[in-house]
Amino acid sequence: MRGRITPFLWFKDQAEEATRFYVSVFKNAEILKIDRLGEDGPAFTTSFRLDGTEFIALNGGPEGDQSKFNDSISFLVSCADQDEVDYYWDALGAGGKPIGCGWLKDKFGVTWQVTPRIVDELLAGPDREGADRALQALSKMVKIDVAQLQAAYDGR
Repeated sequence: MRGRITPFLWFKDQAEEATRFYVSVFKNAEILKIDRLGEDGPAFTTSFRLDGTEFIALNGGPEGDQSKFNDSISFLVSCADQDEVDYYWDALGAGGKPIGCGWLKDKFGVTWQVTPRIVDELLAGPDREGADRALQALSKMVKIDVAQLQAAYDGR
């Protein structure tokens, strides 16, 4: 059963390729359906699940700027540790481009935030000076480095 809110991604003509890419990146992922134009035609829509969230992708064609993604919408990948940050950063960023502060644009133009959970803990931590130092360190990072953030928070 689909949740109340489902992200719906409009691609020019890469819905199936993007679907297969995202399902290959996330360990808990599956393709739910590919609806084609004609029996052997290209995909019209796909549906897939990534870590419990269902997505729909559409090959909508080049209808002006509607088929272009921008940074005003992004998907946050909450990571347990540096190993997960490294994995998702490398996998989602392959063929894309880094933005900064843990944000990247994948090869399809979709924006992702690859963020370790410790960021929230440090920025909301009881040591306000430490939190400010961590925020300053974060603002200078492209891919987030957990050890550097912790060191900044600790004043090392």
